[in-house]
Amino acid sequence: MIKQSIVIVILLIVGLFIDQKMAWWGQSLTNLIIWIVLLAFLRTVTPAMQVSLVLCLGYATAGEMFLSLVWGLYEYRLHNVPLFVPPGHALLFTLGLLSAQKIPGWIVWYVPLVFTPYMIFAVVTGVDTLGGILFVTFIICLVLGQARQLYATMFILSLLLEIYGTWLGNWTWSLEVPWLGLTSTNPPISAGTFYCLLDLLVVSTTSQIQTVWSKIMNSKRLATSSEGSLS
Repeated sequence: MIKQSIVIVILLIVGLFIDQKMAWWGQSLTNLIIWIVLLAFLRTVTPAMQVSLVLCLGYATAGEMFLSLVWGLYEYRLHNVPLFVPPGHALLFTLGLLSAQKIPGWIVWYVPLVFTPYMIFAVVTGVDTLGGILFVTFIICLVLGQARQLYATMFILSLLLEIYGTWLGNWTWSLEVPWLGLTSTNPPISAGTFYCLLDLLVVSTTSQIQTVWSKIMNSKRLATSSEGSLS
């Protein structure tokens, strides 16, 4: 687990650096590396985890297309959605799962406690009103969600990634939120809420799929047992 976490961290750091700094071919190289690593990683995990990662890819792709290309909430440096971004989300999701297993339970509520003073300041001064809405959404996820430690972990991990990515210039958040008349920072401190919502979708959908699959398998067992007793 530790080795996997280290590999993912190094991959994300180096990949974003290559994308930004290595001329025109940097993004293509990052696309290739991230996808190769994710596909290799898929071969080593359980079927349930494979389903989760594929779902993460699907949701992340749809989310990125909408948030960036349609809504214009942020923009990548080449005005596209880089091919490494969806698998990058899947790898960050994996890192979150691995990290959440090792953090103590009190971290769940310590995270919003630490960020609350800043969010109050940001909303009152009008610096980041979008962040205020996202922060409330994050707290709702913690209260109602089933994977609280994962959400708290992802909030921190994604914030670190957002700070690094915007610092390098891989993407830039719009300071004025289209459609809503809200303000934002680059990045908004509560950007991790989008990652939490992604994880919530993945976890809940995976759970539903497992439930349906279990019912199907139980029905098959009952049918087989009935045929055996009749014969």
